[in-house]
Amino acid sequence: MKSKIAFLLPFLFFIGILAVQSQVADPHGSDESAITGIISSETQNDTMLDINAFAKDYAQAWCSQNPKLVSLFYSEDASLNINNGTPAVGRAAITQSAKAFMDAFPDDMVVAFDKLVKTPKGIEFHWTLTGTNTGHNGTGNKVNISGFELWQLDENGLIKESKGTFDAEEYSRQIKYGVEE
Repeated sequence: MKSKIAFLLPFLFFIGILAVQSQVADPHGSDESAITGIISSETQNDTMLDINAFAKDYAQAWCSQNPKLVSLFYSEDASLNINNGTPAVGRAAITQSAKAFMDAFPDDMVVAFDKLVKTPKGIEFHWTLTGTNTGHNGTGNKVNISGFELWQLDENGLIKESKGTFDAEEYSRQIKYGVEE
């Protein structure tokens, strides 16, 4: 039974995305309740399978070009810190952080879920971002960069703290010169 549920979770997530994107004014609920309901149902049991499904859906949200979907994986007062910069605190700020990356790669950004690693400090979500920098003032160069986020989850299975790390120097080099294919 659990394997059938795990198989259906990505499908249910995309149904939720479609419902959110097609929703004009739904008197029966909000986009937030639609997505967080799916997330909560995935993470009720603290098993690696559930966390893997959550991570896959999180990566798909980054690929959606809808930054609000990314923020819905976070608790209301969560924080996202990228490369020890100023933390984005709260869903609105996290939405803006996600939007900055999506704006830089509006046409073909893909964030691939590579793996999860449980550590004493939290769960590491390893990812690879690929895309072409065609946003405003973009260089038109291709980028392929990997990194990870160290997550702390709350009691509802949402991210309460994420500390993202990637090689900023290499990222800047690829923005300027591209990546070998």
